[in-house]
Amino acid sequence: MVTLIEESPSTASQSLNSGSQFKACWPEKRTIFGVQISETTYDDAVRATIHAAQHHIPSVVSCHAVHALMTFSNDPELREIANSFDMITPDGQPVRWALNLLHGAGLKDRVYGPELTLRLCEAAAEHKVLVYLYGGSPDVAAKLPERLKALFPELEIAGYESPPYRELTDAELEDVAERINASKAGLVFIGLGCPKQDIFAHRIRKHLNAVQVCVGAAFDFHAGVKETAPSWMQKLGLEWLFRLVKEPKRLWRRYLVTNTQYLAKLALSLANIPRVLRQRARKQ
Repeated sequence: MVTLIEESPSTASQSLNSGSQFKACWPEKRTIFGVQISETTYDDAVRATIHAAQHHIPSVVSCHAVHALMTFSNDPELREIANSFDMITPDGQPVRWALNLLHGAGLKDRVYGPELTLRLCEAAAEHKVLVYLYGGSPDVAAKLPERLKALFPELEIAGYESPPYRELTDAELEDVAERINASKAGLVFIGLGCPKQDIFAHRIRKHLNAVQVCVGAAFDFHAGVKETAPSWMQKLGLEWLFRLVKEPKRLWRRYLVTNTQYLAKLALSLANIPRVLRQRARKQ
């Protein structure tokens, strides 16, 4: 399903070539288990992303919780893809904890994909940045634009589509890029799940004049298809448990494996006291 929405006069004059005249300023990265995670807050992440989107600077942002972190950490090819991104936010509390423990980041909160999505939509509405939604089932793709517009009446959604459940051919990928570029969207939310969305963003990046933001389950949450964990569970880093209870057959193996790997790698990293001290000293 593909839906392109006619562009409004207020944004019709945006130049897709303006990105070459500007340079984005992204938050600094720190290495966690071989993956470069950005030491960032919501405010800094929104500021950098919207700046790049306003000027159509081709960029990729992704939000990594423990499952994504371990998936990319364990695979050299995926790790190379992730480390080419402009920003990877600490989506899960345990990822934030690792940044604080290993690098002395001092982050007081994570930068959670679904919450970042809402804050970016709010900023996009304020700054007249057109948004494109790519991902989700046909049902989600139909509901999400309406629900976002209800939250942010000034938000301009240039188009949305639900892709097939398979990898796109090169020709199909170029067609998607043409549609997005023709819409003049500066901000493209990708909701395909990990690592599919990251691979897609990496493949299409060279064809786009926009910022891609990989936000995973945010599409389902904001479309009202799935529930989010209570705030107290999110603060304690227990969102994985909430989702496991909701979808045990699909998620039990994922969380058993990746949570165990995370704890083991964190323990090994912390055991290397000289390296931890060096990393934390860089913050002084």
